[in-house]
Amino acid sequence: MSKIAFKMKLKAGAKAEYKKRHDEIWPDLAALLKQNGVSDYSIFLDEETNTLFAVQQQDGASSQDLGTTAIVQKWWVYMADIMETNSDNSPVSTKLEQVFHLD
Repeated sequence: MSKIAFKMKLKAGAKAEYKKRHDEIWPDLAALLKQNGVSDYSIFLDEETNTLFAVQQQDGASSQDLGTTAIVQKWWVYMADIMETNSDNSPVSTKLEQVFHLD
């Protein structure tokens, strides 16, 4: 099991809608993540910069590796109006390097 972190960018004024959509995450998407070993998944928002910071445990694929699945591609389209995205609607995402950990 390993932990990864990455950052994404939310469009200005989209905080409430982003939170609403994640509060109502599609059951099929949540199941796919869990089936692929993603757990303890949290996303935080830095409101000064609209930067989203995500961290997750993974035992297999990360959420970032599931982009070829139909449900993830559908989610990307659903979220594209409120996030910075690539041409395929995937969120612009930057992996972050862990530089400190304390148990």
